[in-house]
Amino acid sequence: MTDYFSSKKIVSQLGVVSSMLIWLLIPLTWNVSLPEEFWVKQGIFLLVLLAAYYTNALVLVPRFLVTNRLALYALLVVASVAIVLVVLQVAELSLHLPELMHKTFNPSKPYKPHGTFRFDMFALLISFVVLGLSTSITLIRKWQTESEQRQEFEKQKISAELSFLKAQINPHFFFNTLNNIYALTTLDVEAARQAIHKLSGMMRYVLYDTQKETCLLSHEIAFVENYIELMKLRLTDKVKVVFEKPATIIDHLVAPMIMLPFIENAFKHGVSAKAESQIVILIRTEENRLLLDVKNHSFQHTGLKLEETSGIGHNNTRRRLELIYPGQYTLDIHDSGTQYHVSLTLVLS
Repeated sequence: MTDYFSSKKIVSQLGVVSSMLIWLLIPLTWNVSLPEEFWVKQGIFLLVLLAAYYTNALVLVPRFLVTNRLALYALLVVASVAIVLVVLQVAELSLHLPELMHKTFNPSKPYKPHGTFRFDMFALLISFVVLGLSTSITLIRKWQTESEQRQEFEKQKISAELSFLKAQINPHFFFNTLNNIYALTTLDVEAARQAIHKLSGMMRYVLYDTQKETCLLSHEIAFVENYIELMKLRLTDKVKVVFEKPATIIDHLVAPMIMLPFIENAFKHGVSAKAESQIVILIRTEENRLLLDVKNHSFQHTGLKLEETSGIGHNNTRRRLELIYPGQYTLDIHDSGTQYHVSLTLVLS
């Protein structure tokens, strides 16, 4: 991006210089042999215009126009044009250019001086045009630089926010899983040992693989499958878990742990110690889309737990979706009081 703006800056400056040269070399199209002094004057005019251009761009616009000192800026622009005209007039008189030009165009008539100062309308217009271009290009470059800085700031802000949200989700997942193992220790010690072993493998994924911005879809689905198997260890026969995944998985890239909070929520609120219940988790892929459907009964939580939560994983996942997949996801959540249904669709890269 910086290289792009730098190249545009160079191109714009070359364009201004080229335009000045074209204006000042117009006399070449005249069918007349002009004196050398005339071209010396044109060279001086070019240097003075360049000085006015960069003085305006580097000093007047930043210090006066941008700071809203408009009246003073306008006065200084007029003063700059006046200086250009005075320097040009001094150069013409020093080179005796009025007399030489008269002899070139009217050799048969005697030269009569017309006073000390000659008003040059062409030089006046060219000066204002050059200063106008200088102001426009400087303001455009300033806007481009500020836009680039804003984009970089937003990028850093989003990256920091995503890291913060991920840091919140990971402990949330970890503590909820420990809650489940804690409950399991009162029922089946051997199953609890197996659960701890499975959890250690899952935590390696959480600690290492999820530190990247994206992961392979196959790894993410494998993690979800392991999580479901871990949850099933503590379930009774009253709970039926249906899990379906794609038979063939195309390894798109996906944000890590983007599906887990919805699945975790199903096990947290969709299991009852007394009533029969069912948890349905369907993961499908269609071309470059990932579809997740989670359905579960909704029960008032009465089991053992080690921490009180307020949906931090759920809320953070919504925020992550907004940051990572803006305009590329749909999330529908329906809660009837007894049934809870989450439908998530992601457009994958």
